[in-house]
Amino acid sequence: MASVSLQGVAKQFQPGQPVLAGVDLHIADGEFVVFVGPSGSGKSTLLRLIAGLEEASGGEIFIGDKRATELPPAQRGVAMVFQSYALYPHMSVHDNLAFAPRMAGMGKAEVTQRVNRAAKLLQIEPLLQRKPAALSGGQRQRVAIGRAIVREPRVFLFDEPLSNLDAALRQTLRVELAALHRQLGATMVYVTHDQVEAMTLADRMAVFDGGVVQQVGRPAELYRAPCNLFVAGFLGTPKINLLSGRLLRAGAEWAEVDVPGLTRLRVAADARRLSVGDAVTVGIRPEHLEWTDASDDGANRIPAQVALAEYLGDHQLLHVVVGPDGTRLALKRPPLDVPPAGTAVVLQVAARHGLLFDAAGRALPRTSEDDAP
Repeated sequence: MASVSLQGVAKQFQPGQPVLAGVDLHIADGEFVVFVGPSGSGKSTLLRLIAGLEEASGGEIFIGDKRATELPPAQRGVAMVFQSYALYPHMSVHDNLAFAPRMAGMGKAEVTQRVNRAAKLLQIEPLLQRKPAALSGGQRQRVAIGRAIVREPRVFLFDEPLSNLDAALRQTLRVELAALHRQLGATMVYVTHDQVEAMTLADRMAVFDGGVVQQVGRPAELYRAPCNLFVAGFLGTPKINLLSGRLLRAGAEWAEVDVPGLTRLRVAADARRLSVGDAVTVGIRPEHLEWTDASDDGANRIPAQVALAEYLGDHQLLHVVVGPDGTRLALKRPPLDVPPAGTAVVLQVAARHGLLFDAAGRALPRTSEDDAP
């Protein structure tokens, strides 16, 4: 296996229109890193640059200790699994798996050993004599992954491999991919626009937007302490609640924000680089909005009206309306006592859970690491 190092990697298909703007990223040997972001953010382009399927406009790519920037794909020691299965329809599963090592001139015994090992890892041994037309979508994707495994690459590259599958099968294969990574100890780079896939699979995530890596870190780090409004809004289902206001107090440990016509919010953040009166945004995750029986509307309490209650089995998702402009917030609650639409409620915001962003959307440092709901 090998590490992957990207140094100022850039790509533009037309002059003056960069798709990637100088990406710097190190992926350690054996690490599972996920590129996540909306369509068109540059994540798949970067994966293709690592694979050698596109030529970089600038920067350097290293795979292990080898400079790979100008190497052809076959010499990079990588194997790529695409969104489409791309299996040979006239070949059996066994022959699909064996094709690449045979073309590389590998001996029959070693080819058989690699095919059998991959089939066992992926639990497709009973399928070896079938042709792709006789397989389900999940089985075909396992075969596609198996074709990468038999090559014994230094780095595995996955380009949205589960996006064509139904939700239940995606969940099953996510678990299997995570287990496969543990078994192989392989370096894996995985592209998806699905934040659930990203957060459940990744050792580290790289969040892309507009050809720029916005933030890199462990899923829990990015969720608890996003660097800007884009990352905060992209991660989390349902999306983070955002309230705009003006800074009333800019302390080292606490900031106080006036949300016009609604409430005052105290947030555990270091706001010393801002000034009183500056425009800010407070972010509150749905699981951090609490229901309170208090009737007053003091600091960190928000009067609201229930607009919709969604029952989701283990919890309910409440959509409420707040303020004179009808801003909508979402909160998670236990699946009991579903209130009817129109019910007046009071929400409590725990100061230690709030996130604070300046007028440019940059996060201010948090001063509380307590994230217990």
